[in-house]
Parts: sequence; structure tokens; C-alpha cells
Amino acid sequence: MHTVAVLALDQVIPFDLSTPLEVFARTRLPDGRPGYQVRVCAEEPEVDAGAFTLRAPWGLDGLTGADTIIVPGTARPTAPLPPAVRTALRQAADAGTRIASICSGAFPLAATGLLDGLRATTHWVAAPQLAAAHPGVDVDPDVLYVDNGQFLTSAGAAAGLDLCLHLIRRDYGSAVAADAARLSVMPLEREGGQAQFIVHDHTPTPRSSELEPVLSWLRADLARDLTLGDIAAHAGISTRTLVRRFRDQTGTTPLQWLHRARIRQAQHLLESTPHSVERIAAQVGFGSPTAFRDRFKRTTGVSPHTYRRSFG
Repeated sequence: MHTVAVLALDQVIPFDLSTPLEVFARTRLPDGRPGYQVRVCAEEPEVDAGAFTLRAPWGLDGLTGADTIIVPGTARPTAPLPPAVRTALRQAADAGTRIASICSGAFPLAATGLLDGLRATTHWVAAPQLAAAHPGVDVDPDVLYVDNGQFLTSAGAAAGLDLCLHLIRRDYGSAVAADAARLSVMPLEREGGQAQFIVHDHTPTPRSSELEPVLSWLRADLARDLTLGDIAAHAGISTRTLVRRFRDQTGTTPLQWLHRARIRQAQHLLESTPHSVERIAAQVGFGSPTAFRDRFKRTTGVSPHTYRRSFG
């Protein structure tokens, strides 16, 4: 079972705190088993939650061994982060734990340094303040959430629901996530100006890295028929050097990165257009619809048609 630890800081926002508690605690797998074990953790036994005082069953040791840590927003986001909390979050990150923030929870998460060089979001009202306080973070106020792989951030209020449903989809697939969305009386994919499909499901590269130009070139036209040699030639380096840099900076190979980028674009097209699967396959650079369907199912766990029924 996947363990989610919700970190309650002083002046925690009750809405942000309750969102992951409710969504994850009610998630059920197809056989009826719970998908998550949820624990509330805090540095002190009692936490000021504004309108009430919260008694946390777990101390900071409850973060150890969790698969995911959620950092809800606080009413005083720029308050100094307690050293013990910073240490606990850094140690969890070093151990590979996934850490996500809701709303102004991006501030304490950024204060650990874990978001430096990454794209992140928060409530649009607080976005300029987050950018000013943490210039090493690439703050994007126009999205509902940002997925950097290990570290995720979400915008304010209901965007925390979007983030939690996205995590469930990552963990257990579309069917379980859709069921959780129905229980929350919430669409799994929301439309609007801050469309949540604008996310990064591949590991980003630090800004000004050596790979940034070639990644921008790849994203500009995903339909191009490219080989490893083509990418290396554009980058002006050997294929061996290209592969090494991709491993070091993205954690994957050039062609795997390209395949994931193509699948993500295909997801967007399935969600937002009536285009046929065959047309989408060509638009994102797959040589045949069959190859596209196979790659899409290996990546997402469902077929393109099933994905469209769920999210279109």
C-alpha cells in the first residue's frame, strides 16, 4: 500500500490539509482494497490551524518511509522554515520520496532548496512573491499544477484536488483515478485558462543546461522522424556524449525522452481535439497507428481510445 504523509506546519490552511486526507483515504483499488495509507505529521503534537487546533498523530518521524509527502499551504507562507522540518524534507528527498505542495505549500518546499532550477506553481496571487523570495525557482502562475517527477506543486484551493487525482493516476492508472474523481464530484481533467495538461511528466533539465537548446528543438516539432544520430548532429556532439548528458540531466535516454514527449502531446490532442487516433499518431511522429497504440499503452497503461473516453 502506498503511504502518504501530510505535513501540518504552523498556521496550516485547513482546506489544503483536508484535500489530500479525503481524496487519498477514499481511494479504492478495483478489488476494493484501499490504495493509500494516510498519516498526518507535524513537528509538535499540536498545530495552530487558525480556526482550530490540530493534534497530529505523527511526528516528523512519520515522514520517514512514506512514499509521498504532501505539504499543504499555510497562512504565513514566508515564515522561516523550522530547521528540523527542512532537514526531514531534505532527507526524504535524498531517499527518493515524492514530495508535492498544495497552494502556498510551495513556499516551505522552495525554502528547502529542492525546487531550485525547476518549474513550479502556487496560487496566482502569491506567484510573484514566490518568484521574488526564491529566484532559483521558475514560477509559472498559469497552470493548475506542475509535475517534475519527484517534486510537484499545485495552484490554490481546488487545484489541490487536481494534483491529488493526478498522483492517483500516476500510481494506479486512469480507472482508479476516475473513480476517485467521481467520489470527489470532480472532473478528472478540468478545462479552462489554467489547463492542467500543461505539465512536465519527464525530468526537466536545469535552466541554462547544455541540453536546454536541443530539448527546445525537439519540442518544437515532435513529428520529425529523428534518429539518435540526428539529435547528436543537431547538438554538435557525439552520440555517446549525447546519451551520457541525457542520462545525467534527465535520467533517461534521448529517444525515451522523445517518446514520452510525443505521448504527452498525444494525450493533449486526445483530450482537446476530435482528431482520429490515426491522425494524432502522425501528428506526434509515429510511423504507424499500430506503433503509436503500442507505445501509448506501454506508457499510460491504457489504449488511446480508453484514454479519450476517460479524459476527452
